[in-house]
Amino acid sequence: MRALGHVVISGASRGLGAALARRLAAPGVTLGLVARGAAGLGAVAAECEARGATVRLAALDVRDGAALAALLRDWDAALPVDCIIANAGISGGTRPDGAAEGGEAAAAQVAVNLLGAVHLIEPLLPSMLARGRGQVALVGSVAGFRGLPDSPAYCAGKAGLWAYGEALRAAHGPAGIAVTVVAPGFFSSAMGARYLGAKPFEISAEAAAARLHRALLRRQGRLVFPWPLGVLLRGLALLPAPLGDALLRRARFRIAPEGPKSAIASS
Repeated sequence: MRALGHVVISGASRGLGAALARRLAAPGVTLGLVARGAAGLGAVAAECEARGATVRLAALDVRDGAALAALLRDWDAALPVDCIIANAGISGGTRPDGAAEGGEAAAAQVAVNLLGAVHLIEPLLPSMLARGRGQVALVGSVAGFRGLPDSPAYCAGKAGLWAYGEALRAAHGPAGIAVTVVAPGFFSSAMGARYLGAKPFEISAEAAAARLHRALLRRQGRLVFPWPLGVLLRGLALLPAPLGDALLRRARFRIAPEGPKSAIASS
């Protein structure tokens, strides 16, 4: 298993992104951490540096493709990037009063969760292909396996992310690029805390980071956890539409009126 030397992580100021950064931090490792929250990034960077890593920070929104591309190309020119982890994500969903999330919230989720990953990966892909090596991980969600009534835009973005990653792996695997598409279920984070209702098979963000780290070291093509939840949602997608819809309507989630943005398996 080849060690990861220069890793770029989006959504790195909290949740799974921060847990991944801390787990990967070690002497000889360079971490490029991207997120909107400068204060959170600074705190994560301090922890990573204390573990011996070299850290570069960028307080950027992944929706700003031009600024992100310029930054990433500069980082790659200074030290070739070995691994890209597209982890940034936001969510909306049905409001506590039952109102739909609305067009603005829906568009924002697709822009961050899907296009944000494209903005992170595409600027670095040509140089990885030219070198004949590199790794890409896309953090989606089991919610991308079947549209959920209370999270239509979130599910759409994560479904698109899964398809995009699968296509990248099929296209560029022979050229030496390992692509891992990740579909987590519930893990503990500030984002997930705002959803009301049961969170089956929930694990810690640190446990989720450990699973992803192992998958990267193995250059694993797909990572779905917990598998029972992934199998359940895949199975629901195969049922006749009226039956699948009826079953999902019984398992409704509502968003708490206060607290940070959240989602099933987001970061």
